[in-house]
Amino acid sequence: MAVETKTPTKNPAPGNRNSGRTSDPRRDAPRSGGPSQPRPPAKPSEPKPAKPAEPKVIELPESISLRDLAAKINVSPINVIRELMQNGVMATINQQLDFDTAAIVASAFGWEARPIPVVVESQIPEEMAVTPDGKPAPAGKVMTLKQRLLAKEQAENESALKPRPPIVTVMGHVDHGKTSLLDAIRKTDVASAEAGGITQHIGAYMVEHQGKKVTFLDTPGHEAFTAMRARGAQVTDIAVLVVAADDGVMPQTREAIAHARAAQVPIIVAINKIDKPNANPELVKKELSELGLVPDEWGGNTLFIPVSAKQRKGIEDLIEGILLVAESLDTIKANPNRRAVGTIIESHLSKSKGPMATVLVQNGTLNVGDAFVAGGVYGRVRAMFDFRGQSVKKAGPSVPVSITGLSEVPIAGDVFEVVEDERTARALAAQHQAKREREGTVPRVTSLEQYFAMAKASKAKKMFFIIKADNQGSLQPIVEQLQKLNNTIGGEKGEEIRLEVIYQGTGDVTESDVNLAIASGAVILGYEVEVDTAARRKAESNHVDIRLYNVIYNLLEDVELAMKGMLAPKIVEKVVGAAEVKQTFKIPKVGVIAGVRVTNGVAMRNATARVLRGGQVLHTGPVASLKRLTEDVKEVRQGFECGIGLEGFEGFKPGDVIEFIVQEEQTQTK
Repeated sequence: MAVETKTPTKNPAPGNRNSGRTSDPRRDAPRSGGPSQPRPPAKPSEPKPAKPAEPKVIELPESISLRDLAAKINVSPINVIRELMQNGVMATINQQLDFDTAAIVASAFGWEARPIPVVVESQIPEEMAVTPDGKPAPAGKVMTLKQRLLAKEQAENESALKPRPPIVTVMGHVDHGKTSLLDAIRKTDVASAEAGGITQHIGAYMVEHQGKKVTFLDTPGHEAFTAMRARGAQVTDIAVLVVAADDGVMPQTREAIAHARAAQVPIIVAINKIDKPNANPELVKKELSELGLVPDEWGGNTLFIPVSAKQRKGIEDLIEGILLVAESLDTIKANPNRRAVGTIIESHLSKSKGPMATVLVQNGTLNVGDAFVAGGVYGRVRAMFDFRGQSVKKAGPSVPVSITGLSEVPIAGDVFEVVEDERTARALAAQHQAKREREGTVPRVTSLEQYFAMAKASKAKKMFFIIKADNQGSLQPIVEQLQKLNNTIGGEKGEEIRLEVIYQGTGDVTESDVNLAIASGAVILGYEVEVDTAARRKAESNHVDIRLYNVIYNLLEDVELAMKGMLAPKIVEKVVGAAEVKQTFKIPKVGVIAGVRVTNGVAMRNATARVLRGGQVLHTGPVASLKRLTEDVKEVRQGFECGIGLEGFEGFKPGDVIEFIVQEEQTQTK
């Protein structure tokens, strides 16, 4: 043996390679002459660690809910719903998606989907472990993130899914009787307790009819409904539109329809106040049919149910109609035998109980003692109360409950999720909070440039628009011409790009229009209108694309070019300053000069000036003169006073606001 170890290993005999030992290609390969050296310990055969894949790899089960898919790929559920809509698939947040559909959606957000393999402990990367503060942890200290996701992902096949009560949002114009209708449904007296008879908060209630339950959300209006949707809280299955029979379709009725359509939920119309002498239900049907809500009795697909909240007439018909629509959807199902997932409906700080939140359970069952995470908030359910204030131990799908045991007051609209333990909840909350601070809370809103980029890349896309015009005579032809573009334009590779006008109306662009754009990803197109101050500020902070035109042809051309992928750079207005009129002076041969104080930004000589009174635009035109004391100046900064003259306008009054606007070219998105 000693001689054999000293023998050079050059050109070893083939028969000796495998003698008494396991073959190792690295050890058995021929080497250069010379004495043999001590060999390093042989490494066991193992696959090389995979480098981070581009795109990112995600493992998905055969079936996954839309909400859980959104959580896995770190996007808002509303963005997933929008992506499905663009591919011709209508889905709700709790709907189950098969692997192929989920993989297509994941790829749109930069993920490569793969089926979940049989996982053993050694296959889980240790770098995915997290500590309670969200930092990497040594192996074995805490459950890895992948383990947590795999444990959470309980395959919800058809046999596990069971029908759940439908969740209904009641919407409509102010004073058309939304809360009074819920009073009649619940046989309680909530409306009289509200300040001024107007709903001041979001309430969630359950009613039972012939053994079947329905959950109602009573919202302060469609804007709150949309604000929650903008944060990803797609909680509604059906929208009930309340229209007063003696008042008909009003501006907020139209807006409520637009918000319900943007949420892709079916609409049931409740014609309220039919007991009034001047009630005209047929007129309501006619007005709503012109907006696309055609009654079923006229051959349409919208249920119209006459009710009287005051006399409690038609209430049973309304609930039966809701249950009928819910049964026809065949998607209102959940798995009660899994950890609870839901949405924070409202929250507040109680002096006696600390942070409290109303949670609408949408999947699974919530129990007292469950650890949970909701955005950047975590905790353990200490106590749970139903909508009547009675203590309960558990809550299943579609059940609203108030809970205590939160680390702080959560944000309404955040996803609520039960996890393994409080330590895991603390870690996930820290991760979410860090991500929120890093990325901000600005929703993703589509601009015309983004539509252009999609068209240029020949990707099928739906384009959503909100149209505002100065009068009905202008609005109608604009909408008609836009709809005609659907029949004439397709993508470069044959994939059709379609546009949809989700809301149309007359008057200036308002904050409500911007709220709808935030939730739906729509572009706002205005013809011969202005943007009010509150709407402009909200649009700027949320990156909502508002385009104003005074020539219809230019409006249509921009949309057409965006659909074709040939959009030119956008010219945008930027408000650089504002001033308040303090007094006026009439100067011979010059005209009326406004003495102003610059309240914000800079007053500029070469800018366009816009005069507002009570939020309404009185005049828009160039600045004729700008003086500081007796000197002509090019600009005056905030806090200083000056004199301003405008071309073609002398009707200044103290209290008027003058905005200074410049135009900038915004390059298109590649």
